[in-house]
Amino acid sequence: MANINDYLRWRGDVKITKEYPFNEIDSMILARFSYLLFDRINMKKTETIADISHKMKDFPNEDFLYNGDKELITNLGESRRFKDLKVTDYVENNNKNTEEQFGAITIHISSRELYISFIGTDRSIFGWKEDFNMGFMDTVPCQIAGRDYAYKISLKYPHKKIRIGGHSKGGNVAIYAAITNPRRFQNKIIKVYNYDGPGFSKDIINKYETDDIIKKIETYIPQDSIIGRVLNHKEKTTIALSLEKGILEHDIFSWQVFRDDLIKVEKNTESSENIDKTLSNWVENTTNEQRKIFIDIIFDLFYSTNANTFGEIVKDLKGNIPKMLKKYGQLSKNDKKVLTDMVIKLVKTNMIVIKDSNVKKIINKKDEYLTLGKEKISELDERYLSRLRKKGKDE
Repeated sequence: MANINDYLRWRGDVKITKEYPFNEIDSMILARFSYLLFDRINMKKTETIADISHKMKDFPNEDFLYNGDKELITNLGESRRFKDLKVTDYVENNNKNTEEQFGAITIHISSRELYISFIGTDRSIFGWKEDFNMGFMDTVPCQIAGRDYAYKISLKYPHKKIRIGGHSKGGNVAIYAAITNPRRFQNKIIKVYNYDGPGFSKDIINKYETDDIIKKIETYIPQDSIIGRVLNHKEKTTIALSLEKGILEHDIFSWQVFRDDLIKVEKNTESSENIDKTLSNWVENTTNEQRKIFIDIIFDLFYSTNANTFGEIVKDLKGNIPKMLKKYGQLSKNDKKVLTDMVIKLVKTNMIVIKDSNVKKIINKKDEYLTLGKEKISELDERYLSRLRKKGKDE
């Protein structure tokens, strides 16, 4: 089996041409590219991927966000397919006070095309908080920043067609930038790639959805997808094979490729379907205000540790758990009730979904056995009638 790093070793010696055109694996690589350590190097206005690879070569693997990122930038720097591509317009805006975590970079595929890559969620707690805010807000700061960035890029390079992509929250931002910008911008878009990023509220989809732009968007999710199935999607969805399980499938280095394509599967797993139904039903049966209070309370508990990342919380659980318990003790009776009620509602919703799923499986099995039984009876009847016919001829 192979992932995007294996693809680079296999296809890396072939430049992007009409004979070997830009494909969905190339896009996945550039969507991941925005996660690299640009804030740790001296970025010029224009760099090549080879330049960037050289500047990042001495960073240890553990400094990168995902295991596989160090290998990725090393392979990119050695790849004829990517190393000479120009990179411009890197921006990063992280603001804990406004709960905005945003980053973007532009890669110039050719003289006629560019790729806008939006970063997904980093390690910061407020970055994750912005993700969860999508559960009760139609728009969050990173989406607005993504829309404005993409439009500015289109004005700066007016003669270039545009591809937009991102992984996780970056994929959501990519779609938002595409659907909310004016028609003259949308006309320049070749394709929008969302790799396991969440969807949108029904209000946003109903407000901005048009057939012209939706046809240019494709969402890719693994078979056990959780994050990529949150909220609503209208665009085409492709299911990719991951070698991981559950939430670990969100790591695109676990997604499998064959030559120029992702390895596809026909449908999501039962657990993915159940989680999707649970979250959808939970959102349908709670208000925006209830979800806001619930999410704010949970993250206030995390913030009480003064940690910047979840990794820091886990690293010192002995010291951080008492801080969170103390913060919980300071909550008002109403906040505690909201927190408890929302958790109970989520658990009950999940139990109902699992029960319905099991009932459906039993019904399907019953129908399967009945069909099989009818076929066997029909087969026996045919054999019996055949014997009678034979006996009649013999007599």
